[in-house]
Amino acid sequence: MRLIILDRDGVINFDSDHFIKSPAEWKPIPGSLEAIARLTQAGYRVVIASNQSGIDRGLFDMDTLNAIHNKMHQAVNVAGGRIDAIFYCPHSSESNCDCRKPKPGMFERIAARFNVDLTETHAVGDSLRDLQAAATAGARPVLVLSGYGKNTQKEGNLPENTLVFENLAAVVEHLLKP
Repeated sequence: MRLIILDRDGVINFDSDHFIKSPAEWKPIPGSLEAIARLTQAGYRVVIASNQSGIDRGLFDMDTLNAIHNKMHQAVNVAGGRIDAIFYCPHSSESNCDCRKPKPGMFERIAARFNVDLTETHAVGDSLRDLQAAATAGARPVLVLSGYGKNTQKEGNLPENTLVFENLAAVVEHLLKP
């Protein structure tokens, strides 16, 4: 099975310094929905791994998060793609949980749920914590320069063998080239 793990904010949709707190604020990055559709059509299982500390901070509740994810699922489906699962951490950084990236807990749960070895799995993110979680879990880190990716690249200290692409569409183009 081919599996890819995507961060949500900054990879699939535009991010915000003030969190994505409602379905109306969720806006896809141009080309991202089509990129997910191409992955789906090529036989990939697409899984989201996203920190969602806005829940712990009281900025939105589970019903709102579910509504945001429903909007994302529908948009991806309309484009011809599918998201197989969404894993998220609802905790703030102060909670010291094992699921919040840069810790690898979400990735470990994804590996267990899909019964895969992550060493052949690309994990796409726009922040250093996305890449660190991927690398610690044994996945292949991929930085996109959308979202906060340009700042992440500028700050440096990327995990070894991190691939860098302009956006999710460019990642997919690379993965699917013959």
